Amino acid sequence: MLYSIEDGTIINYIPHSREYHIWRNRLSDAEYGAIVDELNRRISGKEIHTSSWIPGSDWAGTVWEPIYTKSCLENEEDSGLCFGLFVWVVMMERPETWAFGRYAKDGIPIRGLTYFQVRI
Repeated sequence: MLYSIEDGTIINYIPHSREYHIWRNRLSDAEYGAIVDELNRRISGKEIHTSSWIPGSDWAGTVWEPIYTKSCLENEEDSGLCFGLFVWVVMMERPETWAFGRYAKDGIPIRGLTYFQVRI
């Protein structure tokens, strides 16, 4: 479940839903399922995650590769945005409550969203 600290509300929508659906529909159910499974595996048991740090920089031979090759037609920028939306959806569907924000590390803005568990 995603929670907006700013608004005090539960979030149940996908931002940039048009792009999300285009990118999602270019993947098979098996490819998308593998992405979701791997995200859930990496998220489980930890209370803080930064989306852009999850996949690493080399997606070749990983479950993330079809995001680049198929979903986003080898567009690096779109691949990062697509991955971020897939993380958003997984967080929204998890049983724990997650909030999120944009933060910096050593004064440099982090590209992805940082998610953290909250109790409401």
